[in-house]
Amino acid sequence: MTQSPSRISKAVIPAAGLGTRFLPATKATPKEMLPVVDKPAIQYVVEEAVAAGLSDVLMITGRNKRPLEDHFDRNYELESALTRKGDAERLAKVQESSDLATMHYVRQGDPRGLGHAVLCAAPHVGDQPFAVLLGDDLIDPRDALLARMVEVQEREGGSVIALMEVDPSQIHLYGCAAADATVDGDVVRVTDLVEKPDPADAPSNLAIIGRYVLDPAVFDILRHTEPGRGGEIQLTDALQLLAADEKIGGPVHGVVFKGRRYDTGDRSDYLRAIVRLACEREDLGPDFRTWLRKYVAEEM
Repeated sequence: MTQSPSRISKAVIPAAGLGTRFLPATKATPKEMLPVVDKPAIQYVVEEAVAAGLSDVLMITGRNKRPLEDHFDRNYELESALTRKGDAERLAKVQESSDLATMHYVRQGDPRGLGHAVLCAAPHVGDQPFAVLLGDDLIDPRDALLARMVEVQEREGGSVIALMEVDPSQIHLYGCAAADATVDGDVVRVTDLVEKPDPADAPSNLAIIGRYVLDPAVFDILRHTEPGRGGEIQLTDALQLLAADEKIGGPVHGVVFKGRRYDTGDRSDYLRAIVRLACEREDLGPDFRTWLRKYVAEEM
């Protein structure tokens, strides 16, 4: 069912998790504020939304997440100090985060899963399609995944999820999609979804990664979705219903992503993300790559 196109302008970023895999660093600091080189991980995600044309950003937060709000707010004392020093370069970096987008915040309250976090966005989003970006997945800005997903949604209606091929032995770590090919090589029609299946039962090796463009019909489904795997309200369960009956809220398509993705939700992958991004920076890369080669040759 193809719907009339509606320009998407709102992005929702769930950021209420406790970050237990990064304790003790996250005891008093939100995991989303951990630096990736010299910017907190969450800023990369907001920048991605803005680059795709989504200037209205709602963060779903929880207790002890005030630093997120402070980061995207003005810091007049710091800006004044940098101005007096004549440090225009650092002043621009400080002001960049507060000028990125129109930011809004709502607390999730009870940590009842991703589906519940998305449902918290309903009053803000209203009856328009919207994007959801998970903070643990950083997509390289040279790979316009979200913009492509918005394009597909505006053409096809319904919902669009980001998919990535993974080794079959790793599919139990992800939501998994059964899908049919379409005329677009990077777009599939999703027919079924399973949350973290056993490898033997997985319908494919197409894993859901942390980008969604959703029809607002998902809200009504989430209101009636019972807790699923892990005792949480799973967004995957709601999307499964949408995929099974497009009359509810249009079809579900997937964009199969083959670009650069950095997973900051795991400690080892977080370190890899820092190294990869630092190596590719024009200001840091040349010296850092030289040191890294020397370190590997001499120490490893």
